[in-house]
Amino acid sequence: MPSSRLFTPILIGGSLILLINFALRASFGVFQIPIAADFGWPRAEFSLAIAIQNLAWGIGQPIFGALAERWGDRWAIILGAILYSAGLILTAFATSPATMQLLEVMVGFGIAGTGFGVILAVVGRAASDENRSLALGIATAAGSAGQVFGAPLAEVLLGFYSWQMVFVIFGVIVLACMAFLPMLGDGKPASRHELEESLGSVLGRAFRDPSFLMIFVGFFSCGYQLGFITAHFPAMITEMCGPINPMGTLASIGITTTSALGAVAISLIGLANIAGSIMAGWLGKRYTKKYLLAGIYTLRTIAAAAFILLPITPASVVIFSLVMGALWLATVPLTSGLIAYIYGLRYMGTLYGFVFLSHQIGSFLGVWLGGKLYDLHGDYTMVWWVGVGVGALSALIHLPVREAPSRLPAAVPAV
Repeated sequence: MPSSRLFTPILIGGSLILLINFALRASFGVFQIPIAADFGWPRAEFSLAIAIQNLAWGIGQPIFGALAERWGDRWAIILGAILYSAGLILTAFATSPATMQLLEVMVGFGIAGTGFGVILAVVGRAASDENRSLALGIATAAGSAGQVFGAPLAEVLLGFYSWQMVFVIFGVIVLACMAFLPMLGDGKPASRHELEESLGSVLGRAFRDPSFLMIFVGFFSCGYQLGFITAHFPAMITEMCGPINPMGTLASIGITTTSALGAVAISLIGLANIAGSIMAGWLGKRYTKKYLLAGIYTLRTIAAAAFILLPITPASVVIFSLVMGALWLATVPLTSGLIAYIYGLRYMGTLYGFVFLSHQIGSFLGVWLGGKLYDLHGDYTMVWWVGVGVGALSALIHLPVREAPSRLPAAVPAV
């Protein structure tokens, strides 16, 4: 049965796994310039590798959601951690773009097995109705906590080791998440009717529902924006930001280069999103989730447009990072909570996995277009404006969503 307590071993263990997962994943943008410099590759090559990783993550999410619901959450997480670790270590030995891009498929599937789709379903099923939205927000915030130190950790390690050795170190670290598996339960609380309904029946009901399709499309822009910023924002700041004042506040705390500022920007986004995700979970319990999502996408659109229209300075980078961070993963507890509310808890992981596939298609395009258009135009301005446009679309498309429990088919009486 769901616990009436908010902070349960399941929530704590799941949060720690997400923390490790996203600490490592959030650091990939820091490797853009070192890898390109090492091999002399165009920016688009490593961008495509990260884009493929994001797409594989999206494809793997409903697969791992179904595996968790069929074989148990722990086995799905173990398989994900092994793939994640092996993919990182093997990437360290890649010497061609094609090899690296192929190995990122393994990394992407590993992230899927240890990421939101599986963990949030575990947390959501274990939480009471009263605590579910906030518990999902706390677990999402844990991913942001990992992001706070993931990129700076990579930047520090690159000062002592080659990028290949850092990948090996990260491959070892990701296996540490399996130490928290005993904290996770295998219970799948749901109504009797939900337990009797098959996965195929639930999927068919969802795919015929216009609201599910609108949620699916709306999550695309979230992936586009997050994928692009995670992969390219550090390099964008390094090359487009104005100089750091050697007598200013940033220099006084050791940030003296735009490269260091780029890594810190990712950390600031994660730091602000700890509060943003928890607040979104708290608000989701009290207000209509679809309107909260529309508001978040509207604010993202305004913030992104203002950032690119104004001169890019160290101050504007810090302000944008904090604002965008507060909105960064705030969509996740609301979107996953919306799916659980409409379609029930039994197959929440698989249904969220399919919606998350849209997120990762957007992420693939954001990462890949970032590198491709950079190589064509020499900057990131055009791809940034595409992100502004898709953000506005997502704000609008959530408004018609029907936020009410989907009626289950009538149960067949026993003979």
